Amino acid sequence: MQKTPPSSDYHFHYQPDPKAIEQDSFRQIRALTDLSAWDLDQQQVVMRIVHSLGLPEVAEQVRFSEHATQAGRDALAKHAAILCDVEMVKQGVTKRMIEQEPLCFLNHPKMAELAKQKGETRSMAALSLWQDHLAGSVVLIGNAPTALFRLLEMIAQGAPKPALIIGMPVGFVGAAESKDALWQAHRDLGVECITLLGRMGGSAVTSASCNALLRCNIGEYY
Repeated sequence: MQKTPPSSDYHFHYQPDPKAIEQDSFRQIRALTDLSAWDLDQQQVVMRIVHSLGLPEVAEQVRFSEHATQAGRDALAKHAAILCDVEMVKQGVTKRMIEQEPLCFLNHPKMAELAKQKGETRSMAALSLWQDHLAGSVVLIGNAPTALFRLLEMIAQGAPKPALIIGMPVGFVGAAESKDALWQAHRDLGVECITLLGRMGGSAVTSASCNALLRCNIGEYY
């Protein structure tokens, strides 16, 4: 049987202009999402989270500590270290808005062996190399709940405090619990944080939250 060749007459109607796509996306997000509980900077973060997940209702799960956005903006303006739990988070940070590469030690040559020796995840083991960079940093944890738990333990034991923790790991084992632990402990630990309660999260929403603060620093609001 002779096959009919694919048609070359498809005509799709879509918006090709990236700026127009972005502007219309955030117009729709504002229309679909109740942002009245947040100030202008917080709204930018919430909208980026909604945009990354495509779920306006997720806005209800976002939490900000009292000075989170300002602390994050100030640290980023001073070109503080950005510490990432996984490479996907690192790659999601908008490079044109920063002066130094974000740090991620997950693929350090010694990490696999170190994790095996300790009987823990590589993400946990990688935090052993964060110590010298933690003070005043912006921490982005979007994948590994174990990394967030370990960071809280380190701070409780006297490790230098980051300026801001953006903790949004995704998953079914420990993700919701680690974010709840961050939210419940941040005041006692004396750290600022932004988190997304529940199982949702991930690399995209975590780096997007950081990018929102970077955009605020250059006056780019939606």
